[in-house]
Amino acid sequence: MYNIAIALYAFVVRLVSPFNKKAQKMLSGQKKTFALLEKEIDPKASYIWFHAASLGEFEQGCPLIEKIKKEKSEYKILLTFFSPSGYEARKNYSGVDLICYLPFDFFRNATKFLDLARPAIAIFIKYEFWMNYLCQLKKRNIPTYIISAIFRPNQIFFRWYGKAYRKVLKNFKWFFLQDANSKELLKTLDIRDNITVAGDTRFDRVQEIYRQQKKIRMVDKFLNRTSNKSFALVAGSTWEEDEAIILPYFNVTPEMKLIIVPHEVNEDRLKAIASKLKRPFVRYSQAKEDEIQEASCLIIDCIGLLSYIYRYGDIAYIGGGFGVGIHNILEPAVYGIPVLFGTNYRKFKEAKELIDCKGGVSISAPDVFASRMNEYLAYNFLLQEAGKSAKSYVERNLGATHKIYEKIFS
Repeated sequence: MYNIAIALYAFVVRLVSPFNKKAQKMLSGQKKTFALLEKEIDPKASYIWFHAASLGEFEQGCPLIEKIKKEKSEYKILLTFFSPSGYEARKNYSGVDLICYLPFDFFRNATKFLDLARPAIAIFIKYEFWMNYLCQLKKRNIPTYIISAIFRPNQIFFRWYGKAYRKVLKNFKWFFLQDANSKELLKTLDIRDNITVAGDTRFDRVQEIYRQQKKIRMVDKFLNRTSNKSFALVAGSTWEEDEAIILPYFNVTPEMKLIIVPHEVNEDRLKAIASKLKRPFVRYSQAKEDEIQEASCLIIDCIGLLSYIYRYGDIAYIGGGFGVGIHNILEPAVYGIPVLFGTNYRKFKEAKELIDCKGGVSISAPDVFASRMNEYLAYNFLLQEAGKSAKSYVERNLGATHKIYEKIFS
């Protein structure tokens, strides 16, 4: 049944690929994987294979990747992605030795991939339960771990019809979980002796980015904080529904500057945002130093900057909360600023906890957003208290990377 489902999924991807750029990139990338491995894998080296579904999972795995690279020079690192949004954003990442797409989870692909890659250790990040790959790893006695994993009752493993799929979990040597609830769920499947509740490595990742204190010259110029006391909102990973919340308020609030980073950076999305702006704006790629201060909105039309841009905000708004689910709210929280997001957050543990500690706020409509923003503008102490709560929340949850590393290499 599983193999039929994978075959159907692959068929659909191929069917839509002529009309979908992501599907095109995925198929094109997968076709190159085996040739790349044949050419680039060093037969004399021992590899640790990290697999991330997409960019978010990569960010979770990054602290452990970098710690292993620093501490275990006897290993090389192979990093695979399934999603183009992850691969395209990090295909030039210098912290690993080789990066490629992971082919569809067919038996023949799994066997050929492992024949070529020959990993000594495999580490899956958060999700990604590819049955054929995991079974082959187990068959070859390759220690396989999952890190920053989180389980929920509605997953197939815990459903009455999920008995066959539960077997896939038996292929992991060790589970590194985000929370105790996940541990209790695994216990119901009689998985209890190979579990560590280590926490979420994303906290370590955002803390490392914070420590870098990377400055972006054009954003500095845009805000001109030495002579301009304007209020800055950074809106990250936004979709159209998020912009419908943010832009009406921005358009009538002259004391506010906006940095907006759409989730999808393509010409249609950029033009759609621009068409809704009633105050001066400029696109990052087109900005000139001597003119950028005249703009009230800076549209970031490239990838890779968002996690560093949050340091410039007085408040952050994170997109996705009216559709697919909110994006990374820890990236702004580490900078000690309040974090606002939409209503689709309940499957995100960190969002619920950030709300509980008063560092985050769920926004349901434009008037709710306007009310909250007006409060922060009028009462600076509310802004400061919310920001301190957000930063403190991140600091309380650091350390997962060290726990995982010590367990794997003990």
